[in-house]
Amino acid sequence: MSLVAGVDIGSTTAKCVLLEDGSIVGKSLAPVGVELVRDAEVALEKALADAGRTRGQVGYVTGTGYGRFRVTFGQFTVTEIGCHARGAHHLFPGTRLVVDIGGQDTKAIRVGEKGEVIDFAMNDKCAAGTGRFLDVCAGALGFDVDEIGPISLQARHPVKVTSTCTVFAESEVTSLVTRGKEPKDVLAGLHASIASRSYSLMQRVGISPEVTFTGGVSRNEGMVRALEKRLSLPVNVSPLSQYMGAVGAALFGAERLGSPRGPAAA
Repeated sequence: MSLVAGVDIGSTTAKCVLLEDGSIVGKSLAPVGVELVRDAEVALEKALADAGRTRGQVGYVTGTGYGRFRVTFGQFTVTEIGCHARGAHHLFPGTRLVVDIGGQDTKAIRVGEKGEVIDFAMNDKCAAGTGRFLDVCAGALGFDVDEIGPISLQARHPVKVTSTCTVFAESEVTSLVTRGKEPKDVLAGLHASIASRSYSLMQRVGISPEVTFTGGVSRNEGMVRALEKRLSLPVNVSPLSQYMGAVGAALFGAERLGSPRGPAAA
């Protein structure tokens, strides 16, 4: 059985990718609740339905992410850091640096020639500069989070957002609009602020091309452009960037399935 599954239980979403002979044949994404074991099961079942396969055809399951130990039906777990590095290298073989902005944390990962983790840095003390940060600030301005990226790209006079705390930033962006600043200019400043925080993490591990952007915030075009501007480098983004952890987990599972000893956990 060459079909393997990578199940990534993040802080806000559950992702699953099915891999067969190096090709993705099915995937799923859904919000997580309080029953992470059930969320993991549902993620796998939805991916199987997407692929038109059955549970009995899956040869190996690897769990990753915030809730990886809740993937109780899996045979192996790997940290999300190792999985994002491996997944990014698989989709973009030239990747040497990964910036992963998820729902609750941000990571910068230095990647070797084979997709191995060389170094990493992360901001996990609070939600500043994460998907949650964007959700809160978007709501404060009356927008859905999916709207703010394109709107930020319309800015003509970006406004600097100085607050590093999610709560204070929410008040600051509201105050800026009340004082007459255009929402698009405030949003541009917000994206630039997050890019600067991410840049600081990347500096800690060393910045070098190619840079690959992963995590749910990678779907935000405004954030992609803000990162590119701050880095003065193009940034790789794939339609699968939000699934990168699950892709990496599946790749680890495929290796382990093919080897009695399997790869070392990252």
